[in-house]
Amino acid sequence: MAYGQQPVVDDVSLEMERGCIACLLGPSGCGKTTLLRGIAGFEPVLRGSISIGERLVSSAGFRLPPEERRVGMVFQDYALFPHLRVIENVAFGLHTLGSLERQRRAGFWLEVVGLSGLERAWPHELSGGQQQRVALARALAPEPELLLMDEPFSNLDTELRDSLAREVGDLLRQRGATALLVTHDQREAFAIADRIGILHEGRLRQWDTAYNLYHWPADRFVADFIGEGVMLPAQVREDGALALSFGELRGEFTDQQPALRPGEPVEVLLRPDDIIHDDASPLTAEVLHKAFRGAEILYTIRLDGGAEVLTLVPSHHDHAIGERIGIRIMADHVVAFPAR
Repeated sequence: MAYGQQPVVDDVSLEMERGCIACLLGPSGCGKTTLLRGIAGFEPVLRGSISIGERLVSSAGFRLPPEERRVGMVFQDYALFPHLRVIENVAFGLHTLGSLERQRRAGFWLEVVGLSGLERAWPHELSGGQQQRVALARALAPEPELLLMDEPFSNLDTELRDSLAREVGDLLRQRGATALLVTHDQREAFAIADRIGILHEGRLRQWDTAYNLYHWPADRFVADFIGEGVMLPAQVREDGALALSFGELRGEFTDQQPALRPGEPVEVLLRPDDIIHDDASPLTAEVLHKAFRGAEILYTIRLDGGAEVLTLVPSHHDHAIGERIGIRIMADHVVAFPAR
């Protein structure tokens, strides 16, 4: 897929099972929305093909019109019709049904999304969260085979975005819907998706569960993009352990680990949850920065030798900047890449 002569999405292959909620995640400009628009039928495919169920909907030289794909779309700006009342917005895509059935179906979906009683309201009278629910009801009312959502919660404040993402995920699972979401927000993706695809520069770097993306990143980009952590230099020992300046790492290794040869310099990914606060440990580090997160505090600490790492500590352990604290390394999943 390209705009003019500029490729935007290239060599992307993914498959979703019926009833799956999936997410395309990546930085701005990586091709997420272009891929979604290609699935919806708004952009042509130059190579390869797109199928929904058993039906081919796009290939080189062929594009089934969007209205014939049985795909529902929820846009970032909601795209409600300001001159139509709420129930008329939801009923808009049900033109093949009789008037009474359209009203019944639209009322049912408004009840499903928790907006009963607002049928006669105008869109401008609703909050952002309510408008998003109307957009969701409108997309689901025709009972599409696939629901596509383009940054659907980005216009909401953080607290509402998190709670609505969970509610929408629960709703879609209860209805057995198949959905594909585009976002740049990792928390949103983790809250709603069964499978997540990491896109970078138009290529799919990994298509996996949130757990595997965090603990088993396929490459350095995914390791850097997902979650928090730092890369530290290490060396592969003869027994397979990784030697760092302040100790050694043993644990379950990633799939690429057997390719690492003894004596080879590598870089090891350490997550905040790999560094455990332990006052009894002989290994200590200096507190450089702290970020209070309610139940936890994210500390940036400096080890002897100068390495800086992150550690996530329960917030009742409140340490001052410059204080030395005891730590130990507990990395159950060891992620290492050949040194650059």
